[in-house]
Amino acid sequence: MIGPEGAWGAVLETMSWVGLVPGVPLLIFGWFLTLRACKWIATTAEVFEAGGFQGFRWSDGDGRQYSILHEPSEVPIMDVGAQVALYYDQCHRSRWSLTRPRRTNAAILIGSILTAIGLLSIVAGFALMGF
Repeated sequence: MIGPEGAWGAVLETMSWVGLVPGVPLLIFGWFLTLRACKWIATTAEVFEAGGFQGFRWSDGDGRQYSILHEPSEVPIMDVGAQVALYYDQCHRSRWSLTRPRRTNAAILIGSILTAIGLLSIVAGFALMGF
C-alpha cells in the first residue's frame, strides 16, 4: 500500500507536468508576441473640423503630418483648435486612442502561472523525497 508520501509524490509529479508542458511554450509564444508588437507613441494632436466631422492632426518624429476624421459618437465633441494628448500605433497610424493603451499579454500571464506551478511542484517533490 502506498502511504501519504507516495500519493503526494504522484500529485506533485502530475502537477509539474501539467504546469511545465503547456507553460513553457506559452511563455515562449508570449515573448514572441511581445517582440513583434508595435509601440504606441504619445503625441500632441490638434482638433480640426472638416465636413461636419471632427478629427485629429499630428506629426510624427520624422515631421510627416497625419490626420484622421472620426465619428462624433466615438469621442466627445471638442473645441476646434484644441490640443489633446493622442496615442497612435507606430506601425498602423490609423489606430489611435485618447487614453494610454494597456498592454496585456494573456500568453505570458497564463504561461508564467503554469510554469510557476510546475516549478513549485518539482521543488516540493524533491523536498518530499528528503523527508
